[in-house]
Amino acid sequence: MADTELIHDETAGIERLLEIMRALRNPKTGCPWDVAQDFVTIAPYTIEEAYEVADAIEREAWDELKGELGDLLFQSVFHAQMAEEAGHFTFQDVVTTMSNKMVSRHPHVFGDESRDKSPEQQTRDWEAIKAAERAGKAQQGTLDGVAVGLPALLRAHKLQKRAARVGFDWPDASHVIDKIQEEAAELVEARDELTQDAVEEEFGDLMFVMANLGRHLGVEPEAALRRANAKFIRRFEGVEARLADLGKRPEDSTLEEMDALWDAEKEAQRAKAT
Repeated sequence: MADTELIHDETAGIERLLEIMRALRNPKTGCPWDVAQDFVTIAPYTIEEAYEVADAIEREAWDELKGELGDLLFQSVFHAQMAEEAGHFTFQDVVTTMSNKMVSRHPHVFGDESRDKSPEQQTRDWEAIKAAERAGKAQQGTLDGVAVGLPALLRAHKLQKRAARVGFDWPDASHVIDKIQEEAAELVEARDELTQDAVEEEFGDLMFVMANLGRHLGVEPEAALRRANAKFIRRFEGVEARLADLGKRPEDSTLEEMDALWDAEKEAQRAKAT
């Protein structure tokens, strides 16, 4: 039976949330939707909630961030509850594993190593510790452990970082730019002469090299594209607003008119930002 007193105790913290999750998953008295879920069906929601956290941060929507972090925490609780039901592990095991990992990966804080290191040296040490952990899991390949389920652009960035650690990398960004020009030419050739499958392959190659350029420039490509998406939305909404002032909608306008309004909106938003 669910502990109803704990469920309604607003001061109970994480134990209250765990009890709520147990109640939701109770086969006899819980929520039919929650009971029907498994790891595979819940995973897309977990990814979605992580992006909503990133979105709130990008918009500096701090009041929303609290709720989005709660949604993401609930995903961890959901997975842990299903794991406990299957006899794999408990939520406390998750907490213990994470705590042990953080202690192990910060010997300069929790051990006897010196804290007198640059952030760059700490990053190198962190990666070395992670590599040792992967070796302990029989993940011997350089690219082992880069999650398949990551967004493709983010995964490309991580794969390239791994390869760069063992010296498989261009020496500087100029070589990457040369490669981008080469891949762009191959994409044009594929468009004009080859199959749609070949076009998709060449397009993927170009995006992969673009992700590599971001790494060389210190830009995280997934975050950069999110910002570009947000900027596009702001500017296009500005175009729609200007059209509305003229008594029009986008479908009532011409490309030339919208292009002119786009340029005007771009300048207005830049001026506002300065």
